[in-house]
Amino acid sequence: MMIEILTISPHPNGLLYSIRTSETTLDILFLFHATERMKKWGITDKMIVETLLSPEEVLIGHRGRFIGHRRYGDLVVRAVYEYQNRLSVLITVYFPYEGRYFKGGGIFEDKILKGS
Repeated sequence: MMIEILTISPHPNGLLYSIRTSETTLDILFLFHATERMKKWGITDKMIVETLLSPEEVLIGHRGRFIGHRRYGDLVVRAVYEYQNRLSVLITVYFPYEGRYFKGGGIFEDKILKGS
């Protein structure tokens, strides 16, 4: 799947990413907490966008939030997100070892891109 970050704009709660895929254009809000965690863990915005839009699995987390997983080597990006008024919002992200959280792929409790 083709994924391109078009723009990154300031938002009162973080950064608003405008993204184009081979299917559509959409916005995802990265909260300030998430951007701080990206820096802490050394995770690029491209890795996050890939995890959100083309996950290997998506689980349900606390408070009805979703957790997208995508493996990079022996680590897995865990991107915790929810929807606020139909806008996808990245709450936090971290980069633990695959064996701790990854369930094996193919579980999709949610998909931001419904048709994929």
